[in-house]
Amino acid sequence: MTLRFALFANGVPSPKRLRCHKAQSAMEYLMTYGWAILVIAVVLGVLYSLGIFSPSNFAPKATPGSCQVFRPNGPDTNYDINLEGTCGDELPEYDAQFNGGSAYISLSSPASSKSYTQLSISAWITNPGNASRYEIMNFYGFYLNVQSGKICFFVSNVNSGYLCSSSTLRPGYNFIAATLSNSTETVYVNGESSGIASYGLGIGTGSPDGTIGVCSYCGNIYYFNGQISNIQVYNTSLTNSSIKALYYEGIGGAPAMLQNIVSWWPLNGNANDYSGNNNNGVPTNVVYTGSWQTEYTPT
Repeated sequence: MTLRFALFANGVPSPKRLRCHKAQSAMEYLMTYGWAILVIAVVLGVLYSLGIFSPSNFAPKATPGSCQVFRPNGPDTNYDINLEGTCGDELPEYDAQFNGGSAYISLSSPASSKSYTQLSISAWITNPGNASRYEIMNFYGFYLNVQSGKICFFVSNVNSGYLCSSSTLRPGYNFIAATLSNSTETVYVNGESSGIASYGLGIGTGSPDGTIGVCSYCGNIYYFNGQISNIQVYNTSLTNSSIKALYYEGIGGAPAMLQNIVSWWPLNGNANDYSGNNNNGVPTNVVYTGSWQTEYTPT
């Protein structure tokens, strides 16, 4: 009776009783909805870590062939050439997935065999891992590949061996490039020079045929394992500043020097050459995926 009298006065709950009731209600609310809130927070954290909320996922995407080099006088001409279409460095809608075992692109140029004393190749690739060798492409006797996590460049008639980068690839996408200027070869990783050497006069000579994603002339057959996008080939040795500019343009960047672009394979949904030189590729077991952005960090 004494306890009841303390909690109630004239049948009305005391302030202490009301406070206890409110605390109990709050605890029941937290117990009821706390787990749901925790689960939602965990799911949002996972989605964020996967890059689902990355701004790149909401940016406009370039459709296949939306930007290309226009050559009004036909392939292999340089007079009055320009870019046409939507060429604002938008992210591509797709990139090319190579499975490391049977996927590749065959290249065949309508032109006759050529020799180059100056050349530049650039591309965006995902890190394929640290196996002995993954072939990115070969073109007129120039070979670009990944060996033990490093970018390596080889000219077919130079016997001194490969020039490999001093730095290794980072996880996800990397911008890689290689240049030849007479006797000097240079390799780049993510816009920075990562190796330079002189091997005597370097000339890539070979048939106009080539491949992306495999080397079929290398004794063993080395397939690339990962994704490749925006391969550009120039008949000049790009400067350090031009290489850095291409890196900062990002994975959807257009060619830097139209007068010198030889081939341009964005690999955005197909293997067509958008340099205007008709060096189209023929894909085998290549998958064009639209979910590539989760591994890409805009520069």
